[in-house]
Amino acid sequence: MPKSLSLEMVTPEKVALQAQADMVVLPAFEGEMGILPDHAPFLVQLKPGEVRVKRGGEVTRYAVSGGFAEVRDNKVALFAETAEMAEGIDAERARQALEKAKGELVRKDIDPLTLAAAEAAMRRAQVRMKVALRRQSGQGPRPGHD
Repeated sequence: MPKSLSLEMVTPEKVALQAQADMVVLPAFEGEMGILPDHAPFLVQLKPGEVRVKRGGEVTRYAVSGGFAEVRDNKVALFAETAEMAEGIDAERARQALEKAKGELVRKDIDPLTLAAAEAAMRRAQVRMKVALRRQSGQGPRPGHD
C-alpha cells in the first residue's frame, strides 16, 4: 500500500480538515512548497494563499490567511488564521469585501491600526477570490502567476 500523509488543518475556531493525502501544497513565504510522504521534518510560516490537497486523482483547494505548518513523520499539521474550502467561498461576497477594503485604504485620515486591518482584509479577500475562481474554472495555478 502506498504511503500517505496525515493532514490536520486547524483554525482558532475549529478543526477545518482531518484527512489522508497523497500530496499537500502550502503557500509558504519562500514560495509554494509541495509535501510528499517521507518529506524531511520542517516548520514553515504561511502567507495568505491557496492550500491544495491531492487525494487519488482529486485536488481540493482551501483559502488560508496565514499561519504556519509543521511537517514530521508523514504528518502535516497546519495552523491557519482562517481556512475555507473553495466550494464554500462566495466569489461575489469576496469581491465586495475586496472593494470595501480598498476603499478603506484610500482614506487620508486612516489610523495605523485601521490601515493594518484593511490591508489584512484585502489580502484575505484576494486569496478567497483567487481560490474560488480557480475552482470555478477548473484551473490550477499557472507558472509565474501566484
